[in-house]
Amino acid sequence: MYDVIVVGGGHAGCEACLAAANMGLQTLLVTGNLNMVGSMPCNPSIGGPAKGVVVREIDALGGYMGKNADLCQIQTKLLNSSKGPAVWALRFQEDKLLYVREMKKHLEATPNLTLLESIVEKLIIEEEEVKGVILEDGTKIAGKKVILTTGTYLNSRILRGKVITPEGPDKQKTSYGLSKQLDELGFEIERLKTGTPARIYTNSIDFSVTKLEPGDSETRHFSFDPGYNSILGVNIPCYLTYTDKKLHEFILEHLTDSAMYGGVAEGVGPRYCPSIEDKIVRFKDKDRHQIFFEPESLELDETYIQGFSTSMSVEVQDKMIHMLKGLENCKVKRYAYAIEYDAINPLNIYPTLETKFVKGLYTAGQINGTSGYEEAAGQGLIAGINAASSVLGKKPLVLKRDEAYIGVMIDDLVTKGTREPYRLLTSRAEYRLLLRHDNADLRLREYGRYYGLINDEAYARFEAKKAAIKTYYERFKEDKIRFEFINNYLASKEIDPIKESTTIYNLLKRPDLNYEDILAICKENNLYLDLLTLDSTILEQIEISIKYEGYIAKTMAQAQKMRVYEDKAIPSDIDYDKVGNIALEAREKLKKVKPATIGQATRISGVNPADISVLIVYIEGNYGR
Repeated sequence: MYDVIVVGGGHAGCEACLAAANMGLQTLLVTGNLNMVGSMPCNPSIGGPAKGVVVREIDALGGYMGKNADLCQIQTKLLNSSKGPAVWALRFQEDKLLYVREMKKHLEATPNLTLLESIVEKLIIEEEEVKGVILEDGTKIAGKKVILTTGTYLNSRILRGKVITPEGPDKQKTSYGLSKQLDELGFEIERLKTGTPARIYTNSIDFSVTKLEPGDSETRHFSFDPGYNSILGVNIPCYLTYTDKKLHEFILEHLTDSAMYGGVAEGVGPRYCPSIEDKIVRFKDKDRHQIFFEPESLELDETYIQGFSTSMSVEVQDKMIHMLKGLENCKVKRYAYAIEYDAINPLNIYPTLETKFVKGLYTAGQINGTSGYEEAAGQGLIAGINAASSVLGKKPLVLKRDEAYIGVMIDDLVTKGTREPYRLLTSRAEYRLLLRHDNADLRLREYGRYYGLINDEAYARFEAKKAAIKTYYERFKEDKIRFEFINNYLASKEIDPIKESTTIYNLLKRPDLNYEDILAICKENNLYLDLLTLDSTILEQIEISIKYEGYIAKTMAQAQKMRVYEDKAIPSDIDYDKVGNIALEAREKLKKVKPATIGQATRISGVNPADISVLIVYIEGNYGR
């Protein structure tokens, strides 16, 4: 018998099985094709706004996505670097073939982890508790906990115009048995849709008429741990082109050739990653839309057309593609498609990602209604930790909204549900100034240590970093620099001079100076030379803490105020029919969502402050809390 069985080898499945195995449990990963673990059937990139912070959070907790992304990246970019740190985000272009190989290599080398290439047809369930899985050949495998990370492979079908093909991404086999069984068990099955653009032979693209979009020259990493440097050591550019009015008119004339607009598609598509026909219908005031040409692998003569996903017929697609500047004479390697698949209503799961209808069964990734590799990996890690913790008798990990974007995502899903593929956005996080990409380790590494996912060496580095930040933060309030030294430097930068000597702390408060300026002043004048050997991440962290001190304090106070509600648990055996004087809608929503805390209850649509007040009084009067 296995302690944990993970079904599906996508980004959620990889993180889930690694977490359980690294926590010391005998873990089985069952997936249809072991040569596609961690595959990228859509965009060949990791990170982006909000998503990049999630990757750092995964790494801080002891997950692997960030490390694999560092190893396999072929271009790095820090997005929004001209704005405040609350919206900074890393985005890496990945060699997608190398990414899969390195992920498989890591899985194979992980102790306690067994890999099996097969399809799970059904769950073994006894008295509303999962006991294992049944493979398509009838083989039964016993397991204490099961995690479903089936991605877009449940009852999936590929759509191109009126042509429907019953298969998963990259021509992989779809699964029917699990979807049917979940429906029979009482789960609310939702039909969702996503899509992917065409792939073009790179050597057939005319890049001379496009705009070069290079990556950053500075080396960057998702992982907080050393030793994960780019294997290929290259910086491959992307290219930018645009749609035009002629193309827009052509698409509008052929809308009925789209599976989405022609009545073929049943699923609801992602609002924040629309197809090109959806963009043109929804944003008719726009004369053009950005289209990026992105490399997929150094081993492939293949380019990804970012922003040009479509469910049009192949014949119409072909004309659309050749109307784009740079693709007039291109050769198409694979045409775009939409894919429909089954997912469950995330209101059917708890914040731990254990399902409400079957004990010991967890779900993570696109089966929960999300889109994106990063969102899937974040859920997979939490599901893996919590499934393993349940076996080990440890308390589950439920991240709060002021602790992590992962916490925001899971809370959104299990509290509000979703009727379309959910995508993380910075605007979803009310405490985003606290949830920065630079401080993910300071927020979450202690959790990773508690669950056994951070080893002694990594934790010692973390402790040293924390100590250095504290020491130098206090020192900067004392260390002064003479005003003439400062003014010499300010003059070289054409910045107005100051009138008196001041501390490094006060200098870092200024919007026109950063820690690199302080280092330059110190180096020029032989001052505080120990700062020159200090890790830049420590100096960056101190600078952000100083510059945004007031804003951070205000946000922390707001979060702390809400913590009173977040820490107030709602008894699991509460009978909402016995709670008097709450609105009918609130009663029904509370019964369906089954919030774990008063804080979660406040975020349920239809539950108003008066209902919350009555609920608190009822709990205190009947449970003595």
